Amino acid sequence: MDTTITETQKNTSVFIHLSTFLKYFFPFANFIAPLLIWSFNKEKSFVDNHGKQAINFQLSVLLYTILIGLICLPFAIIFAADIFTILETLDNAHSLSIGTIKNIAGYITLFGLAVLLLTALFIFEIYAVVNAAIHASQGKLYNYPFTISFIKTNQKSIINHEHTR
Repeated sequence: MDTTITETQKNTSVFIHLSTFLKYFFPFANFIAPLLIWSFNKEKSFVDNHGKQAINFQLSVLLYTILIGLICLPFAIIFAADIFTILETLDNAHSLSIGTIKNIAGYITLFGLAVLLLTALFIFEIYAVVNAAIHASQGKLYNYPFTISFIKTNQKSIINHEHTR
């Protein structure tokens, strides 16, 4: 087994990670682009590992986003059902009650929390992908934090470039 990690393997692994940002231009490109690059280059264990890591991380981020949405869904439905009452009450400001103010404050808090969680996930994703790309460019393996292993990786069979110097 060849333990040397070539510049081509490093660059391919970097492109796998960075290609996940294509989702901001094309729907589902964060899955399709790395999957295509990985599929054509997975015979090299270094690239294979980085491809699996990138896809696992993108699937995990999708799952976390769905979970945040599902947690907020019941509250959004209640808010949608209650919106006309709130709007009517706000229209008649002189009849504004403490209960209505609490309802509005609760909805604003929930909305703010959802935005905060999604923003934190967005920032974390950017940080992790850039960090993975940096590791790949240096010929190092990288494990994304908080990633569910949908596709199993076999890092034990990969000898890190650092150990071959």
